[in-house]
Amino acid sequence: MAVKPSQAKSSLIENDLDSAVLTHFVVTGNNIYKEKAYQIVNENNWNFSEPEVLYKAIQKELFTLDGIPFPGPRLGTEKFTFIDLFAGIGGFRLALQNLGGLCVYSSEYDKFAQKTYLANFGEIPFGDITKDEVKAFIPSNFDIICGGFPCQPFSIAGVSKKNSLGRKHGFEDEKQGNLFFHVAEIIQKHRPKAFFLENVKNLVSHDKGNTFKVIKQTLEDLNYSFDYRVLNGKHFVPQHRDRTIMVGFDKDLFGDNIKFDFNNVKLPEANKKISQILKKDIDPKYTLSDKLWQYLQDYSAKHRLKGNGFGFGLVNLDGITRTISARYYKDGSEILIPQNGLNPRRLTPDECAALQGYPVNQGSKSFRIPVSDNQAYKQFGNSVVTPLIEAVGKEIVILLTSFKDLKD
Repeated sequence: MAVKPSQAKSSLIENDLDSAVLTHFVVTGNNIYKEKAYQIVNENNWNFSEPEVLYKAIQKELFTLDGIPFPGPRLGTEKFTFIDLFAGIGGFRLALQNLGGLCVYSSEYDKFAQKTYLANFGEIPFGDITKDEVKAFIPSNFDIICGGFPCQPFSIAGVSKKNSLGRKHGFEDEKQGNLFFHVAEIIQKHRPKAFFLENVKNLVSHDKGNTFKVIKQTLEDLNYSFDYRVLNGKHFVPQHRDRTIMVGFDKDLFGDNIKFDFNNVKLPEANKKISQILKKDIDPKYTLSDKLWQYLQDYSAKHRLKGNGFGFGLVNLDGITRTISARYYKDGSEILIPQNGLNPRRLTPDECAALQGYPVNQGSKSFRIPVSDNQAYKQFGNSVVTPLIEAVGKEIVILLTSFKDLKD
């Protein structure tokens, strides 16, 4: 069963931005949050005169969390710093903290994902990254910008048309409404040493390849290198999960010849089995009802007659699963576990966590799931495979460290 933290005392801090500022100040100690944090304290007449008292008050009184499982390195001991955009439940953060990184800023729009993030990292992410008041708290200096940005349609044709009309486009267009350009705007302003981005496999072919061309062109125009590869999480977890990974370095710092070689990323043999992460003594609520199981079989048969591949995914226990998606909460049809003498069952949230590489069954260092099953399914379906991110991140950090050693 998932370990659940105490609930945040939301009545003390009702403003989401204030909650993000205070928890970021506690976790990072960064001065960019200090003035606003003390302003919040003074406006609420809490009278915390010393920083240490403030830290303890925020951690123990305002949010009342019992032992954050993944606190990250102490300020001053980190190997590098990073910001976590479109943070979800913290897959990038967990991976990069394992490499010695300190997260100095996080942003996530979904309130339920924020709750899971707080439970595991002691920090409420800032909200809508398109808002200037949210971007205002991004620290001036950090090493890596990372995140799995949502992909919205835009095209080379649209950019060319705006150019011909003398209109702004990309992150200079106030009405563009595309989240990628907010990432590009942050890169342009803060000039991190590297970017580390993730998206679906089909990003490369989306809109006949135009979407990917705009992304690549935009980042290269900022004088960053751009390398990518579609990698499969099956090397680390028992799940087929192809994702487009993009990495780039600031050429102003590293020179024009800097390149990220994905061949250096160490991918273990893909020999994982779903049976290795399944739990025993599962609550009967995860077993499909007779009605739902019959519906899925009928639906599959109907589409099979039409020559379509639609249908449920009954798992071979000695193999791997299909890709889990955010829709898993609806009926679990893409990944069903066979049971002797019973209808198939869904994965439990803890099993979904393990399927994405999050630590489970590790006592106080297990990933906490403080939300409903439906919300948990959405969150893990949207997540990255954390050990894959860590494997790529390890090679990024090696390049960053090599550059630092050369400069020293």
